[in-house]
Amino acid sequence: METHDMWKDMFVMGLPLAEKILRPIIVYLFLIVGLRLSGKRELAQLNPFDLVVLLTLSNTVQNAIIGEDNSVTGGIIGAISLLVVNYLVVRFLYDHRKLEQLVEGQADVLIENGKIHLGHLKKELITLEMLASAARKQGFDSLSEVQKCVLEPGGTLCFIGKKPGTEDLRHHEILEHLGAMRKELALLKEIRGEGTA
Repeated sequence: METHDMWKDMFVMGLPLAEKILRPIIVYLFLIVGLRLSGKRELAQLNPFDLVVLLTLSNTVQNAIIGEDNSVTGGIIGAISLLVVNYLVVRFLYDHRKLEQLVEGQADVLIENGKIHLGHLKKELITLEMLASAARKQGFDSLSEVQKCVLEPGGTLCFIGKKPGTEDLRHHEILEHLGAMRKELALLKEIRGEGTA
């Protein structure tokens, strides 16, 4: 009898099938809209406060997704519902680019031609320190080395370094030529020294 109850608790759902499918879909749509409204920074550039919000958010919506049902079957149906709705949304948005831009937003240029757009940083709630830290993670010593920085709709920061100008290239070429001349002079001195010996 106990074994029968155990199997029943594990696999017999406590809620109707339609409700088990609808609950995760409603929560999914709510979270998509909520994260979109909270800005692109929430998605990638997390500070400790953002991390706490995202962790507690998942715990907060858990009961809304599963309801009064803790069965394995109900959990699997809920997970399948989330995966299917996510697949359908991604496929639909792929075929409808304008709607995708509306849902995901557009890329935001934070640095252009080496100039930092402070208004764009403020709009995205990104401080100069956060931007500099992200640049260091991508191999830049400082923001002065950055030609362009774009905050992508998914929250990724993309940095493009400054290309050396013609003066920098000429300076580098001159230094290379001087180095080659020093080597040739040293070689000539060696040959002369051997010839006189």
